[in-house]
Formats: sequence, structure tokens, C-alpha cells
Amino acid sequence: MYILTIGAHILVITLVAVDKRLHKPMYVLLANFSMLEVLYTTVTIPKMLDALLTQHKEISSPSCLAQFYFLFGFGASENCLLAVMAYDRYIAICRPLRYSTMMTGRTSISLALGAWVGGLLAAFPPAVWIATLKFCFPNFIDHYFCDVPAMLLLSCADTSARQMIIFTEGSLIVMGPMLFILGSYVLIIRAVLKLRTSKGRRRTFSTCSSHLTVVIFFYTSIIFMYFRPSSLYSAAYDRVISVVYSIIAPMLNPFIYTLRNKEVKNAVKKLIQRGRKGGQKWVKKAEDED
Repeated sequence: MYILTIGAHILVITLVAVDKRLHKPMYVLLANFSMLEVLYTTVTIPKMLDALLTQHKEISSPSCLAQFYFLFGFGASENCLLAVMAYDRYIAICRPLRYSTMMTGRTSISLALGAWVGGLLAAFPPAVWIATLKFCFPNFIDHYFCDVPAMLLLSCADTSARQMIIFTEGSLIVMGPMLFILGSYVLIIRAVLKLRTSKGRRRTFSTCSSHLTVVIFFYTSIIFMYFRPSSLYSAAYDRVISVVYSIIAPMLNPFIYTLRNKEVKNAVKKLIQRGRKGGQKWVKKAEDED
């Protein structure tokens, strides 16, 4: 699953980089999203696979803290980038005549960079708070990566104040972009319903259906994981939900985005044809040399 995830996202990044027809704001944002997914999964899965295959389950405190920081940071950046992608779809559908001037290539790159920087900066305070905790023995993390709930359970000190601070910041990071996305889709649906023909409505809404599917998948698992009452906390359930948003969702996302996208399909065909022609030239050159 990890190899499939990395391969699919690298393919998306490569297609956007080499095919000039995909040098559009929507695909620039999609390539950034794929890069975040590659990094997000790489933070946790290789270490988990190493533990499963070698039974070497130890992790040093600095490595655990680094894993927590980058997991939080890349997750927050994904959250912000999903909001940017919703904004792109809003302009494309609700302000189509102004799309080329409002969402230029430079604008899309700036917004994507803002999502990266914002997410990594937002992860810094929680990482500092976690680093200042005093931990008790045995330091057994009942999880397959260093996540907030599992790490707070190991602390000897009273963590209620830190939990409230982390919960408040996490709520702002998650709920802010989510409400922005929700508002964008309310306006998008209103614009789509005003179209006269059902064919036009289907065609217009299909341009953002993939993004909406990813958003629903992403926020459903995140909210269930981090925003449920503490009385419902269960380490076993947390591990299952974590698998959904940290392994399964990143694996499915590139297929959700590409299966119904004709431009991406054409880019894949073009890339395959280039590969075949390159292979034929190499074979012919080798035969001539012989």
C-alpha cells in the first residue's frame, strides 16, 4: 500500500511537471497536495513497517518528537491546501470570467506556499509543549506513531492545560479551513443550481466532485479521531481510524482525483507513448551499435 501510494502521487507530480497542458492552477495545487501526501505518509509508514518486519519497536525521544512535528505540520498544511483548492473551484465556477486574472500561476504557487509555511509554523508550538513534558516509565506508546493522545498518556505531570491549548489550536487549524470549504461549496452549489440544463449542472459540478470526496473522507476521520469526547477514547479505535486517514486515504486520493479527469488521463497516455518511443529508439540504437 505504501509503494502504491508513493508511486501514484509521484506519477501525478511528474505529469503536472512534464505536460504543459496541466500547467494550470488547479493542477499546480494538486501536485502540491500529492507532494504533501508523499511526505505525510513517509513520516509514519516506513518506521511502522520497520517495527513490523524487524520487531525493533524502539524510537528515540528526538525521533518521536520530530515524527510528531512533521505529522502535525504536514497534516495542517494539507488542511490549508484543501481550503485553497476549494477557493480555486469557487472562482472557476462562480467567477468564471475573472478566473484567469484572479487565479494566475503565480497566485496559485503563492497560495500553495502559504499552506506549506502555515502548516509547519502551526505545528511548532504543540511540538514545544510536548517536548517540555516529563514522561514516566515504561515509555510504551500504544500506537504505531507518536500522536498527541498516546503521548499525553505517558506524561507524569498534569497535562490538562496543555491538552486544552493543543485542542484549541487544533480546532482552529481544522475547523477554520473546514468552515471556509463549507462556505465555498454552499456558493458553488447555489451557482450550479442556477444553470438551466441538467447536463450543464452535472458537467460543472463534476469539476469539483473529486475534491469534495477527498474533503469528506479527510474531515470525517480527523473529527472522529480528535474531536470526540474523552469518555469515548479507545487506543484500539484510534489505531483503526489512524490507518484510515494516514494510510488508506492517501492511497485512494490520487485515484479519486484522476479517474474522472480526462486531462490527466490524456497526460498519462502521452507519457506512456513517450516511454514507448524512447524505448524503441534505445533498442534501435543498441541494434545499430551491434
